[in-house]
Amino acid sequence: MQALRGALAGLVLGLNTLVMSLSLIVPALVKLLVPLAPVKRAADRALTALASGWVATNNAWIAAVRPGARWDVQGTESLDARGWYLVASNHQTWVDILVLQRVFHGRIPFLKFFLKRELIWVPVIGLAWWALDFPFMSRGKSKGALKKDLETTRRACEKFKQIPTSVMNFVEGTRATPEKRERDKSPYRHLLRPKIGGLSVALATMGEQFQALLDVTIVYPGGTPTFWDLLSGRLEAVIVRVQPRAIPADLVGVEHAAERAHVVKLGRWVEQLWKDKDRLIGELLGEEPAHGAGGRAAPVAGAEPKPRETRAA
Repeated sequence: MQALRGALAGLVLGLNTLVMSLSLIVPALVKLLVPLAPVKRAADRALTALASGWVATNNAWIAAVRPGARWDVQGTESLDARGWYLVASNHQTWVDILVLQRVFHGRIPFLKFFLKRELIWVPVIGLAWWALDFPFMSRGKSKGALKKDLETTRRACEKFKQIPTSVMNFVEGTRATPEKRERDKSPYRHLLRPKIGGLSVALATMGEQFQALLDVTIVYPGGTPTFWDLLSGRLEAVIVRVQPRAIPADLVGVEHAAERAHVVKLGRWVEQLWKDKDRLIGELLGEEPAHGAGGRAAPVAGAEPKPRETRAA
């Protein structure tokens, strides 16, 4: 029964994605070929409506395959569907993406993810991501690569200033697993070291526009699910905590984004967020506090070692 359910859900997801992607072609071509601003805005609205319909359909089959699943979500009550947000979350599985879309659907604008530049060439979906103005980044580690990402993403994010937008970033840069945490020598019990490149670019290009950083924590009490678990209805419980956080004014602005002092300052802020998130995950899982919890964590990727005192988020 689960196999049949999973196959049917996978078929619905595939058809939904294909239909949505093909439906984007006409407004995407209009957006590309017609230089008039009102026409481009109308095309953007049509593209966003189609993408939102894709999310709504996914939400429907997710609810149908496991009607009794427990979704424990807190922190979304005061969000603005016409606002601008920077969303940062932990990342364990591809299921996270559909969880985030379900939790935020209708509560904040459609989520735009930072993507690797190579993904623009993925058949059909790459066109959809381009049409929806997903920011494509090279994610290089050098100062030159960061400046290139700043310039490219600044142009993309300029469009977001005209239309309410949510920019999503998985700060760990990849899905966290015990093996990766060990290889990364992560100081956290549940998280990889945060990588701040995406946040730096977003804050540099749109920092003044964002109403808040939405600090999202996703926990699966039954263990990290596979995508097949979601499709076949094996996902029994999801816990999501959304914590809106004010963005410090000194972390906003493009002029200092590539400077070492700015990177260190942003790293310290994110490090404190990550320490709090790691502790929250343990609490939601009912774990005993780790020995030495609340002590110093190792510095984030790209930042210098921190001094004794850290600044709270």
